[in-house]
Amino acid sequence: MYHLLKGFHEYLTRKEEFSVIIIGLDGAGKTTLLEKIKTLYNETPGLSPDKIGPTVGQNTGKITLPSTILQFWDLGGQRGIRNIWPKYYDDCHAVVFVIDAEDRERLGEGWEVFDSVLSAPQILEVPLLLLANKQDSPLSLSVEEIRTDYEDWYQHKLGSARRDRFGEAEMAAATRRERLASLDVMGVSALEGTGVRAAVDWLFLRVQNSRRESQKNSNE
Repeated sequence: MYHLLKGFHEYLTRKEEFSVIIIGLDGAGKTTLLEKIKTLYNETPGLSPDKIGPTVGQNTGKITLPSTILQFWDLGGQRGIRNIWPKYYDDCHAVVFVIDAEDRERLGEGWEVFDSVLSAPQILEVPLLLLANKQDSPLSLSVEEIRTDYEDWYQHKLGSARRDRFGEAEMAAATRRERLASLDVMGVSALEGTGVRAAVDWLFLRVQNSRRESQKNSNE
């Protein structure tokens, strides 16, 4: 009887686990964000910023929320190891792309990489959150400025497309419009923690809604 009741209790109190990947250029603050999340939500705090080095491969972290466990995968952003990202797409439930809102010189590179993520077919139905990091710096672009900068970059990209690739560009634009419908942009300071809880709340709600939508579609 004890084992039966214990099993029933575990069934009632079990938490679903969702995987979230954190990607972006090297130096964008991805690991600092993950360690701040661990500090805010776990009894054991994450690493302090002065102990964080460049990520070669991945870092992981897990937090427990009501009825949900979020497993984070912080993936290295150096040019030579970005090719590992797609290996995580099939199994993730949400994607966080971190952009360094202070580093204006690398915004173009960041948008090029972000655009390839945005149009990846494996995550077309997966919640995608764009975080404009380093909002604690007076030199950082605001959320609205980040939105505008990306739109300007993309329009320039479309305008530069060769005529014989116009059809391909139109298909890419259609995919992008579909993806942007579920995209949110939020400002955070991974260093100070500003906006981090709001970002986690966004992820919690979106993975829950995405799961319900998936279950609804499977039952139809």
